[in-house]
Amino acid sequence: MKSAKELATEAKIEGRLKDRPECLELVRYLFADEELQEMQEYANNVSIRRLGYNDHGPVHMRQVVGNGIKMLNILHDFGIKTSLEQEEIGTFEDSMCAVILAGLMHDLGMSVGRQGHEEMSALLSQPMIERALMHIFPNDLHRRIIIKSVATEAIIGHMGSRKIHSTEAGIILIADGCDMTKGRARIPMSINTTPRVGDIHKYSAHAIERISIKHGERRPIRITVEMSGDVGFFQIEEVLLQKIEASPAKQFVELYAGVTGEERKCYL
Repeated sequence: MKSAKELATEAKIEGRLKDRPECLELVRYLFADEELQEMQEYANNVSIRRLGYNDHGPVHMRQVVGNGIKMLNILHDFGIKTSLEQEEIGTFEDSMCAVILAGLMHDLGMSVGRQGHEEMSALLSQPMIERALMHIFPNDLHRRIIIKSVATEAIIGHMGSRKIHSTEAGIILIADGCDMTKGRARIPMSINTTPRVGDIHKYSAHAIERISIKHGERRPIRITVEMSGDVGFFQIEEVLLQKIEASPAKQFVELYAGVTGEERKCYL
């Protein structure tokens, strides 16, 4: 059974897609996919209970989709074309579908383990991507091919360690980095109390109070991070900033972060 957080996030995602019927149909199909749900939940079990990492399950993957949709819509509002649009080979809706698929499947490889999980995610996701696209675009091989290709690039590239080239993949890279509020660290903080190497990621994420993604002033997308303590800067500088730096969408982002009540730092 889905959690209240999952259902609430799904409702927000569907609300942002009310004017894009194909994308809305795609998310509804994926939200109802029992195999995808089971894989997301098992990936989270491995991540949290076996490996001691933060949430990498159904809530996180939905949050990444929500972040990606926000950023794509902002670029669209500014008249900035996605890679598929620039290359005149696909539409904005095709790009949005690719971001949706990648967001919901990028961490499936955590069901096997952390090392190389992005490549494993790409492998595990292929049958589900193909099934979903066949449902939405049964008579359009071209759209199925380009959407699957961009989604796969975004999945493989979401850690920032592999060179990616499309704006769509770059958006997923940043959208993933933006899901780092204290909610992701709540469960591992409560069940893993023995000190271990890597705990700084949990503690730094636990200091992140909220992240906003809005229209920017100097650049189209403004990301603002509010935190309860200085330890949160580790999460900014070692995770989010590095992902933005590796993203083809970096040129569209301005980044601010700071402790509540103090002056915010401008990183980009």
